[in-house]
This record gives sequence, C-alpha cells and structure tokens, in this order.
Amino acid sequence: MLIVKKVNAYIGLLLATIATCVSPIIKVPFKGNWNLYQTDSRLFFITISIIALASLSLFVRQLKSFRILAFVLFFWSFLMAAAVYFKSNNYFNSKFFDKVLAKTIHYQWGWIVMLVAVLLLITSVRKMRLEENKI
Repeated sequence: MLIVKKVNAYIGLLLATIATCVSPIIKVPFKGNWNLYQTDSRLFFITISIIALASLSLFVRQLKSFRILAFVLFFWSFLMAAAVYFKSNNYFNSKFFDKVLAKTIHYQWGWIVMLVAVLLLITSVRKMRLEENKI
C-alpha cells in the first residue's frame, strides 16, 4: 500500500511550479535573469505538463502514477539542466563566441529550488505494509 505525506507533496508541487515559472534559471549579461520560459519554451511546456499531471494524479489519489511522475520529473530536471548547459555552450555555432558566452552565463538559484521540489515529491510517497491484527 502506498502512503503519501500530503504536506511534502503539496510543498513540492508548489516549489516545482515556482521554480519553473518564476525563479531565475540562468543569468544572461545585458539581459538579466531568465526563467525557464525565456530559456527554452519547449522545456517549459513539457515541465509544466509533467507537474500538472503529477498534481492531477495526487488530487485523484492515483499514488502509483504520482510516484512515477515524481521520478520522471526528477530525471527530467537533470535533462533540463544538461539541455540548458549545452544550449548555452553551443548557441552561435562558433567556437570563439560560444566560449565567450559560456563564460558569461551563470546558473541561478532556481535550480536549487527545483532540486528541493523534486526531492520533496520523491520522498512524499512510500510503500508500507499493512499488518493484520491477530486475535
């Protein structure tokens, strides 16, 4: 039987939404901080749909699918970080400009919020055995 810690799940979903929509992901010189939508809109929409499906499965009490989607979001966040890294290192298709751009672009605190959110979502569901009372 799967048991859910609702507080951890709700805080994790809220933090994942904040990390995706509001918090800065990278700092671009002369443009300021960019969130995930400004970095890559496809990554943003896929992440939001995974979060929406996870929240729907939590509210409908489909804990097995919620647990699977939490792990999918965990792996997806690492793929997102790699995609943003490779996109910033190969933006102009020129070695000189890409090296200059890669040195000026820095990751921001939004990734830490996303990591905390994903860890809260993963640890919010656990398996538990039911013990029968013997009389």
